Formats: sequence, structure tokens, C-alpha cells
Amino acid sequence: MSTPIHAADLEPALFADQTYATRRRPVNMDAAFAFGVIICLLTLIPSRLILPGTSADVGRPGTVVGVLIFCWWVATRCNRRLAMPGPQPVRWAVLLYLVSLLISYAIGFERGLTPLEANAADRAMLAGGAAFIGTILVAADGISNWGRMRVALQIVVWCSVYMSIIGVLQQLLPFNIVEYLTVPGLTNLGVPGYQQRGDGLRVAATTTHYLELAATLSLALPVAIHFAKFASTQLRRRLFGVAALVIVAGVLVTISRTGIVSVVVALLILMPLWTWRARYNVLVLGLMAVAGMSAIKPSAVRTFYDIFANASNDSSITARTERYTMVAFYYGQRPWWGRGTGTWEPPMYQFLDNQWLRTALEAGNVGVAVLAVLHLTAIALAGIALRRASTPADRHLCLVLISTQVVALFIAYTFDSLTYTTYSLTLGMMIGLCGAVWRFTHSSREIRTSTPYWIEQ
Repeated sequence: MSTPIHAADLEPALFADQTYATRRRPVNMDAAFAFGVIICLLTLIPSRLILPGTSADVGRPGTVVGVLIFCWWVATRCNRRLAMPGPQPVRWAVLLYLVSLLISYAIGFERGLTPLEANAADRAMLAGGAAFIGTILVAADGISNWGRMRVALQIVVWCSVYMSIIGVLQQLLPFNIVEYLTVPGLTNLGVPGYQQRGDGLRVAATTTHYLELAATLSLALPVAIHFAKFASTQLRRRLFGVAALVIVAGVLVTISRTGIVSVVVALLILMPLWTWRARYNVLVLGLMAVAGMSAIKPSAVRTFYDIFANASNDSSITARTERYTMVAFYYGQRPWWGRGTGTWEPPMYQFLDNQWLRTALEAGNVGVAVLAVLHLTAIALAGIALRRASTPADRHLCLVLISTQVVALFIAYTFDSLTYTTYSLTLGMMIGLCGAVWRFTHSSREIRTSTPYWIEQ
């Protein structure tokens, strides 16, 4: 019996004049599958479990696969029969970012580095360079169609649900459940402890830091809401609605201003495409999540009120602002290219809790500008795709990708976001998908399908 062909698998390609070529492959081991592997490795395995003989930054299995897919992309560009034809603006933005990293990396060694700084620079080029860039490029060039992209995004949603459940269990159980999540053969660097805030505990689930958990879930929540609106069946829509509610609960257990503000920003961006009924439903779900947290921990609402009402007296904010004088001193020494990629390494230097400031110190004004260009390019491409898209589901998904980039611009102001690999590689995937939807909606079929050159042979 022949395998049924879905409409999403039939796309115009450079097969012959006035014909269509299917994108269906005998197996699903493509870019979407690779992203599924990366996301699962990053979220299901605690961040402190690393490959023996490696460091925390680059030794995580998910980060290693991220570096490998960068090598995969480079290999395809070296062979005309494998490379994707047609323009892709994301590549140019990534090229600027990579050149900025390399120049700052070289400048750091030129000024002279301590062994701690030199090792940190090397790790930054692998985790923050190759792995991060690899996820962007493979998502932009390698995702073959809307269907495969939705598969990858659904994996992000359900892995985020897993992290949220772990975070809630950390709040409820008298022991830390993450201590019992082990993988034979991996080295355990220790489980991150809890932090007290008000009457609550801030938890990190399987990530390195509670802010990383809040930030990663903030990227996943708009995606979950999208599938709750546009999944193929009513049952699936309800399941994704529950998933969105669980992810909100995961954000709340971090007791983080960053997470709450990020969720609000994402919802405000999505609401213009919603009906009033959808806005009402989301509001009700949010109130249900808050009520559930209050039932589990009655002091939770008071704690959330305090972290905003008393923000001016919060030590986490005053500590950030007190560092500005120190940052200005180091920034003034090398304002254009910075001190060197990855060289601002605690505990040798202070934690900044601000990715923009850290980028300014490590890569200078050029590095900050290039990082901003990377996000703005992704927003512009997704915005163009939003205007071109022909179905409500595709338009909404483009807006979801825009929301992730706007949230990322804010999140970078609240902690050293790109030094945490669960968040940074998830973000890299979202940036790349902005380029993918631009390609999917392009008017030229050669660009829209980006079929490898071998199809012409």
C-alpha cells in the first residue's frame, strides 16, 4: 500500500519545468530530528551532567550535538550538490556575528590572557560560537517545510512541560528530585541549590539557574499557545492548552520578575491576532495558574507582589546597578572590540546579570551592535513572512517567532543569557526559524523550497 502524501510535503522544486517534487524522505532523520535530539538532551538531562573530561560549558551532550550540527552545516556548504541555493538573510547576520566573535577572540589573546581567561575564551567559541551559530544556520537552511518545523516546535513545548513539572515537584517535595536524575557514564558536577526569595524557593529544574529556566519557558509558552489554537484536532488543542498552563506554572515557581515580564510581553505581542474570546481564555488560564500556586503555597501571591512593589529595594537589582561604575571603568579601556570573547569569566570577575553589558565588555560596541542586528534581522524576516503568509495558522506562527525575539531582547538585560546553553541553543533555533519562515513564504519557488542542487541532476 502506498504511503499517503500530505499537502505539506508537496512543494515546487527545481525538478523540471512546471512540475512539483515531494519533500517526503524515507526516514525522518533531518534537521527537525536533529533539533529534537538537541532539545531533549538539553532539557531532559540535568545541566550538571557532562561528558567525562570536559567542562560545564561545552561538556553537556546537547551542546556537543550543537557543535556537530555546525560542522554538518559547514560540510553541506563545501559541496555544491548538498548546499541550499538561494539567498538567506540570516546567513549574513550570522556572518557578522561570527566575524565579531573571531576579531574579539584574537584581540583578547593579543592583549594577553590569564589561563582562566584563555580557557574561558576557548569554551565561549565552542558553546557560544559554534553551537549557537550552528542551531541558527541549520534551522534557517535545513528545516524543509512547515510540517517539519512544527514537529521541532512541538518537541520544545513538551520538553518545556517536563522541565515545568520538575520545577513544581522541587517546590512540593521535601527532597530535590533532580538529584535522582542521573545518566550512567556522565560526570555529575552537583545539583544547583535552591534560593530563598520571600516565603518561596526559586528552583532551576534541569537547567543551571532559575533565571535560565524562566527564560527558556518564556520562549516556549507562545509556541504552546499557538498549538492550543491551531493544532489539527480538538483533543490536541486541549492537550496543548494544558501544556501552556503547566509552562506558566513552571515560570511562576522560579519566582522571577524576568519570567513574568517576559510572559506578559509575549502575550501582548500575540494578542492583536486573537479574537476577544481567545484573549479572555488566556486571561482565565493565567488566573487559574496564579490560583493554583496560591493553593499550593498560600504566601506565593504575596511574594510575587513584593518582588514588583519593592523592586527598588531588592538586592538583586541594587547589586546590578552598583556594578555600573565598575563596568564603565573596564568598558572605557576597550570600547570598540572589547577585552576578548568569553574572557569576562566569574569568579575572576563579577557576575554582571546583564548580557548586553557582558557583550559590551567582551566584544565592545561592535559586538553589541551585531548581537542587536541578529535579533532585529530575525524580527524583520518573521515580519515579512507574517505579511506574506496566506493562512491564519502560518501568520500566527510568524508572530510567535517575532515574540520570542522581542522577549530575548528583554531577557538579555536581566541575566547573562548567552552563557547558559539550554536557553541559548533554544534561542538560536528560534532565530533560525525566523529565516526559515521567510524562505517558506518567498514568492520565488527556488528560494521558497531551497531544494539542494542534487535534485537537478
